[in-house]
Amino acid sequence: MRGDVRNNDARATVSRRVLLGAAATTLAVPGMARAQSWPNGPIRLVVPFAPGGSTDISARFLAEGLGQRLGVSVVVENRPGAGATTGSQVVADAAPDGQTLVMSNIASHGISPTLYGRRVRYDPVQSFTHVAMVITNPSTWVVNKDSGISSLADIVRMAKERQGGLDMASSGAGSSNHLLIVRFSQLAGIPFTHVPFRGAGPAMQAVIAGQVPMMSDSLPSSAGHIRQGSVRAVAMSSAERHPSFPEVPTFREQGFDLVSTSWFALSGPAGMPPAIVERLHREVMAVISSPTARARFAELGGSPGDMTPVEFSSFVAAEVERWAPVVRASGAAVD
Repeated sequence: MRGDVRNNDARATVSRRVLLGAAATTLAVPGMARAQSWPNGPIRLVVPFAPGGSTDISARFLAEGLGQRLGVSVVVENRPGAGATTGSQVVADAAPDGQTLVMSNIASHGISPTLYGRRVRYDPVQSFTHVAMVITNPSTWVVNKDSGISSLADIVRMAKERQGGLDMASSGAGSSNHLLIVRFSQLAGIPFTHVPFRGAGPAMQAVIAGQVPMMSDSLPSSAGHIRQGSVRAVAMSSAERHPSFPEVPTFREQGFDLVSTSWFALSGPAGMPPAIVERLHREVMAVISSPTARARFAELGGSPGDMTPVEFSSFVAAEVERWAPVVRASGAAVD
């Protein structure tokens, strides 16, 4: 009799385990199904700047590689405005299904949240799922080839000679290139009139046309123009001369202790399923670590990223803390 009771208890225990396991599997199925069916159509990749700039160039390269690996179209959508916060807000408000992503960057997620204050409705960390760092690069200052400027010393001299200083373009208020202008102005003791554009592409065209004598730009969007000779590079914000542009002196070499690095990455809305994040991160790493990507990044003057999603999220939080006091101390304001 006791043996029968023990056997019945054992069978009951096994049955309960089976039922619990089945229940757990059933609960996991929706998330698993979403991950297995993703992507279920074209992916929208929002670039919060106008076409032609470093963010746009990086995004289009990444979109092509991801599209090939995922077997769907990755469509780049330019949504510039308000220091890259307009397009970023679009993604923060999107469904967290992995179908809408943003090319996050130092402006949208590092600087603009402080610069624009309450105008920014998203939290740069909590409102997003940060997937992967894509590329990092220094800034470069380029001038119109007929401007008569060939060095930072020329810029300082001309700014002092002209009442109100010189006009200096950038991809927009709140960008790292904007703050580089502000910081240089403080160190050199000269005024600048900041001319913000809705992206580096339009700003570069204005410099080439002579509408603005110079601009502060991220290297990837300037690289081709420098090589073609349509603009002249006078300074690089890297700690040492860049191997792809050894002829361009650094700010430090010219007497100004300025070192600055821009970054471009991939993020989505908060709450994306972990399985989709893991898959997307894996595919991004595959794209940017390929020999083709490394050669392309070297050509553009950038370096591929290597952060995990957790590391990248912590990096964004650190960037906000890093830039907040710089923005406040600089006196930079939205134009």
